[in-house]
Amino acid sequence: MDEIHRFNKDQQDAFLSHVESGLITLIGATTENPSFEVIPALISRCRVFVLESLPKDDIKVILSRAVKDEENGLGSTGIALEEEALIHLAEIADGDVRTALNGLEIAASFVEESRADKNKTELKPLVITVQDIESALQKKALLYDKAGEEHYNLISSLHKSMRGSDPDASIYWMTRMLDSGEDPVYIGRRMVRFASEDVGNADPNALTVALDAVSSFRLLGRPEGELALIQAAVYLATAPKSNSIYVAHKKVKDTVKQFGALPVPKHIRNAPTALMKKLDYGKGYTYAHDYKDAIDFQSYLPEKLEGKFYYFPTERGYEGIVKKRLDKWREIKRKLKERR
Repeated sequence: MDEIHRFNKDQQDAFLSHVESGLITLIGATTENPSFEVIPALISRCRVFVLESLPKDDIKVILSRAVKDEENGLGSTGIALEEEALIHLAEIADGDVRTALNGLEIAASFVEESRADKNKTELKPLVITVQDIESALQKKALLYDKAGEEHYNLISSLHKSMRGSDPDASIYWMTRMLDSGEDPVYIGRRMVRFASEDVGNADPNALTVALDAVSSFRLLGRPEGELALIQAAVYLATAPKSNSIYVAHKKVKDTVKQFGALPVPKHIRNAPTALMKKLDYGKGYTYAHDYKDAIDFQSYLPEKLEGKFYYFPTERGYEGIVKKRLDKWREIKRKLKERR
């Protein structure tokens, strides 16, 4: 298809005319997005089929059939495949059936060559193990179970390494997870959560970095997109830390659970109708911009919670600036209230 780009306009028109008339039957394949790699006039005359990566379970079925198929597979060789080896082959194929079948073929040849003489003596069927695949393909099967304990152990290790401001350990644990077949978007989601829970306003940019990393991976895919996730993990690990927002949220949730749905103070209620105004909705509300520094004395919490504070910023990173600002505002509010 690349050759079509080299045609002049008359040649392109003639070629497209032959495709349209049926004189030329065109079958093309590309690993790129055809919208960018094929001229629009040709795409409009073709039917486009998108081939997606296959799920691991589908690849396992194909590998199992290949082992048993006597005509096109390994059925006539007597070679068997351990369940763990089957899972490992499907994992490292990463959705590519050709990679999976090539891996099976290489592993089968390795087993035949390495155990042929011994097998003649013991008269046992040749069985491909995980160790055989590791030796044949030079790709080690890492201990990992995306639905079991090791899944949670590794994500916990990554989270705690970033919280502990250790970029080296963060890179290590993330690489372990990526190489073991973890969903990169899941790792990205955990980093987005971490950016709010453990970094917070100490570095507000951390949330943007985490979100951008997920977007970059979705755009680039594997393996190029993995580096964006690593970059984000290092950024989060080396960012100043604060869990003040996490703690404040937890306190507020406890308050809501304790007191239920307290009524909204009338002075900050919306009053779009005459009846609502008659019922004193919005009465007494003060417009913050009418005051110095846009700080007034009124409370915005329900009456039962007036004077209650939940958010206590640390002095780390940008949150140190927030703390100074908030301490000043709270003091201004206190003095204004005393003068009322």
